[in-house]
Amino acid sequence: MSPVESFDADTLERLAAAGLDPRRLPRHVAVIMDGNGRWAQQRGLPRIEGHRRGVQSVRTTVEECCRLGIGQLTLYCLSVDNWKRPRAELDFLMTLLHQYLLAERSEILEQNIRFTTIGRRTGLPAKVLREIDENIRLSRGNSGMTLCLAINYGGRAELVDAVRQLAAEVKAGRLDPADIDEATIDDALYTAGMPEPDLLIRTAGEMRISNFLLWQISYAELWVTNQCWPDFDAATLHQALRDFARRERRFGGLK
Repeated sequence: MSPVESFDADTLERLAAAGLDPRRLPRHVAVIMDGNGRWAQQRGLPRIEGHRRGVQSVRTTVEECCRLGIGQLTLYCLSVDNWKRPRAELDFLMTLLHQYLLAERSEILEQNIRFTTIGRRTGLPAKVLREIDENIRLSRGNSGMTLCLAINYGGRAELVDAVRQLAAEVKAGRLDPADIDEATIDDALYTAGMPEPDLLIRTAGEMRISNFLLWQISYAELWVTNQCWPDFDAATLHQALRDFARRERRFGGLK
């Protein structure tokens, strides 16, 4: 939970207006942004229009999480499985991502956001990687919310990469297999050093986690809305946070 003493007066006022208890906020919110294509098809629009409209929901969610004092927001932008989609849609997604990285840079710096990504770099266009690295470099010293984009990400791929890394350490004689524990694995994941998600939000009503943060969400609270991602707004985020606050988290123990 987020410590109340870390919030300024403006943040506390916004939390009160949204009916949120600062003592019951998640430190880390992860979001599976689903339903862009369905949102567009329901309106007789091309799928790419759903992706375009979804960018506004990203902006809204990032801004509101900053205002409310959320410590980290992780957004599932592109799965390793999404490369199966039509080439035209993938090209548009890469163009949209490139534009976002450029357009939001000033906002990231102004809002004191620390930007980072998780996922495999292989297959991403050079221009996208260049802007990712630049946003990471420019925001490295920021002390506000961490914004993490999961790009070309898959939970199983992450575990494979972690196992390969640990196996290489064992082979080189730098790691004894008997010393491998949960902390060792944590440190080998893309998310090393990040807090585990307290709340996982999924849009578009799908009741699955789609290969997202498989290790990290072991004890996360799940919250699903039937709204497609382009319709996700501050009010929906507030509802998710209020519902989270009402849940009793025991982590396998008793109250």
